Amino acid sequence: MKSLSMLSLSIVSLSVACSTPAPGPAQGPRVLNEVPRADFNRLAAELSLPLFWRADAKNPGTLDADELAITWGLDRSAPDTWLNAQGFSAKLYQAYDAVSRRFKTGAEPAADPAEAKRQALLQKELGEGRFTLLDSDLTGLAAADKTLVRNILQAAAEIEDLYLEQTGGATLAAKIPAADTMSRMVFWLNGGPRCSAPTTEKDKDCNVLKERPEEISGLYPAALQVDKEFCKTLAARPDAAALAHQFAAVVDDGKGGLTAKPYTVVYQAQMERIAALLDAAGADFAADEEVALKAYLKAAAQAFRDNDWFKADESWAKMNAVSSKWYLRIGPDETYFEPCAQKAGFHVSFARINPGSLEWQQKLEPVKNDMEKVLAEHAGKPYKARAVSFHLPDFIDVVVNAGDSRSPRGATIGQSLPNWGPVANEGRGRTVVMTNFYTDPDSRAAWRSQVASLLCAGSMKAVSDDQAPELMSTVLHEAAHNLGPAHEYKVDGKTDDQIFTGPLAATMEELKAQTAALFLADWLAGRGIVDHAMVTAAHTYDITWAFGHISRGMVTGEGRPKTYSQLAAIQVGYLIDAGGIVWHKDEPAANGDDVGCFELKPETISRAVDKLTTDVFGIKARGDLKAAEALKQKYVDAPGTFEVLRTVITERWLRSPQASFLYSVRL
Repeated sequence: MKSLSMLSLSIVSLSVACSTPAPGPAQGPRVLNEVPRADFNRLAAELSLPLFWRADAKNPGTLDADELAITWGLDRSAPDTWLNAQGFSAKLYQAYDAVSRRFKTGAEPAADPAEAKRQALLQKELGEGRFTLLDSDLTGLAAADKTLVRNILQAAAEIEDLYLEQTGGATLAAKIPAADTMSRMVFWLNGGPRCSAPTTEKDKDCNVLKERPEEISGLYPAALQVDKEFCKTLAARPDAAALAHQFAAVVDDGKGGLTAKPYTVVYQAQMERIAALLDAAGADFAADEEVALKAYLKAAAQAFRDNDWFKADESWAKMNAVSSKWYLRIGPDETYFEPCAQKAGFHVSFARINPGSLEWQQKLEPVKNDMEKVLAEHAGKPYKARAVSFHLPDFIDVVVNAGDSRSPRGATIGQSLPNWGPVANEGRGRTVVMTNFYTDPDSRAAWRSQVASLLCAGSMKAVSDDQAPELMSTVLHEAAHNLGPAHEYKVDGKTDDQIFTGPLAATMEELKAQTAALFLADWLAGRGIVDHAMVTAAHTYDITWAFGHISRGMVTGEGRPKTYSQLAAIQVGYLIDAGGIVWHKDEPAANGDDVGCFELKPETISRAVDKLTTDVFGIKARGDLKAAEALKQKYVDAPGTFEVLRTVITERWLRSPQASFLYSVRL
């Protein structure tokens, strides 16, 4: 139901490199060897240029035309603006010269001290990332598939703009001067004016505009948001349920009151354009080609016209790894982005199916009702086990994410949808695991360095470079969203969103899923489905994943709870209290440089996870708000001695630059 996010900086851009670039003006051949590759990519971002040097194998130290990706970000010009039949265009040479000047002399400092400080903060914001290209070479596709891709990419651009309307960022974009390139790139990165890096997000001077405007959500009247507790005010109204509708914005009713207006009315023009692109996307397939995908494209287009997303879900749920070679989800889904965590944000997730998922489906399909039964036993009354029929995860290789899927600090590696409606309630939703993030050598090396700074040498032995333990954990996390008290399960007629309200409800749902991932790994080993070595490696990965989210802090710069950071703090704090994670303050870490390290005790962790599963699933089953608040209070709000260890985790983890993902699509 919700997405599991790795700790990373994610600048999402899109490159569309033509296999046969169209003719265009050329300045003549030049050798572009003045700027090293890493600096070129860093400075291109500072200058908000849609350029990324993808590789440096042909002529080391020299940028060649076939090594350049043209990225889609602020600049949505066609690839032949930069590349032509002869190679680089005149505009590309001009851009390279700008990068070279910045490399040699640095940015020109502002005369005003306040502005100089702001620019320095923006540079720091962009600098907290290691740019990494997620490359999709689709040049070999059939013509009908290329038609699909081109239309979905255009729809993704429209979704980006539509999502900015929801966040309130659209009104600010035009205020950024064209020459203020770092502000433009930071705005693109964050989808708003404020910075989001761990070391800059709480600094109010780190803003794309000198005026440092407050972030005003586009989903509620601005006057209503003057009250910082407006979400609670709305929740206390007699018409709270209507105003909270996930597919509607709250607007003034013209009579001094409030009303909920459907997305199709509020965003009619944008949604009509997206619908037309979806209609065109499948037009070139033969009658017997991509039948399930075409049915979803048609249903999704209609939903963009009539707001009936549940009907679109019916077609979407019929797609799987067998019926289509593509994965597409387009529409409003997750709610984390907005202040009240109730309104669904528009997004696109577009990917190719990776057939490796079939192996895990074969392992888990026969036992998924047994998983439901054992989790129901841990949940206790009043919850009762039910027959579950959800689809087990498909593995997908992401082509592009847009809108709410393109979070500024993180790449989604697993997701279960939909969140509401008959498909969700009846267990017919889809779960996917994104398998092509963090697999490049630079990302793996950075993660291993971070882990080695925190784990003791003995525990480091369980750290695996094999992706299988990570994939198992993500598969189980996403499957668990469909198990136990899930979706619209009610206690005394109230759903978890109504009981726990907004951010706490999101944290409890993700805590449920991630705790189940730990528990079910041991349970599968007990059934002989996986071996204990994989479980130990998976637990080690999960705990280090939690370290990464702890390093991000518990709240955003605006004071909003960070769902994954808070669940990570609860899990790690709980395991420390249980003796499964032990801090040795005088023992060297596995890297040999840091003093003080964490020892992971597999057997104790397994016993503690069993108890944590009972606690968390019981809270969800009973709708126990006080117990949920107590868990958060103990490990998030007032962590006691654990607060010192959280500081250690943060300092060591943030030494390594985080991956900055750019999407490259070659057609």
